[in-house]
Amino acid sequence: MILLKRLRTAILLLVPLFLIIQYGSPLLLFIVLQAFILAALLEFFALARKKKLVPQASLGIVIALLISFSFFFRDVFPLAAALFASFLLTAVFFVASFRRVEQLPYFTQSITVTFFGALYISFPMNYLYLITLERGVYAFYFLCSVIFLGDSGGYLFGKLFGRHKMTPLASPNKTWEGSAGGILFAVLGALAARQLLLREIDLGAALLCGALVHAAAQVSDPLESLFKRAVGVKDSSNFLPGHGGFLDRVDSFLLAAPAFYYFTKFFWK
Repeated sequence: MILLKRLRTAILLLVPLFLIIQYGSPLLLFIVLQAFILAALLEFFALARKKKLVPQASLGIVIALLISFSFFFRDVFPLAAALFASFLLTAVFFVASFRRVEQLPYFTQSITVTFFGALYISFPMNYLYLITLERGVYAFYFLCSVIFLGDSGGYLFGKLFGRHKMTPLASPNKTWEGSAGGILFAVLGALAARQLLLREIDLGAALLCGALVHAAAQVSDPLESLFKRAVGVKDSSNFLPGHGGFLDRVDSFLLAAPAFYYFTKFFWK
């Protein structure tokens, strides 16, 4: 039953995404990506509220979109301008809205979780747009094959050979043996994607990319898990039956996408 639920959700989600990525316009891709970013951000804020923190969701959404616009309008609205605008807007918002003494105890955590949440999700996720725009859809598929096959290998090796805990607090089930299996399968995924889609890329560079990018993903995943462990939940939400929430689905990309972008920028010709 659980497997069927996971499969049904995956099909309903992945088929439209594939059509958008493969055949849609850059604008459509950007809009859909923003929907994922905002959904994940709202889940992050919901996790924060479970710890009695007070994120300002409306402000966080605006900050996230400002950061996103710096990726879409790079020539006229660079990231530095977006960060300054976000910082200025945050300062004005809190100075104007915090007027009572009883608000002071949660000022520091409120401004921190709001700004960090928007930056944590919007900044790295928008690299998926840059990857597709600059490198093409095949590069995006390369990244996905590295992440998904690497995750599968990590799970398989962890189940079969896992003995030594890797991140006992963040992800108690993750082991160093599973990590090694994840890297191995990520390299195999990189090999398959390179042979099928990107034969012009140097083989060594492709394999090294697969290993390093999945290593980044292996840090990104338990980082997100720490937020969930802090509030005692397994998933960021139950919006995607069998898969948890949007934040659970994109967590590996939060470090892997920027790592992949810069590796290809400097080492792929």
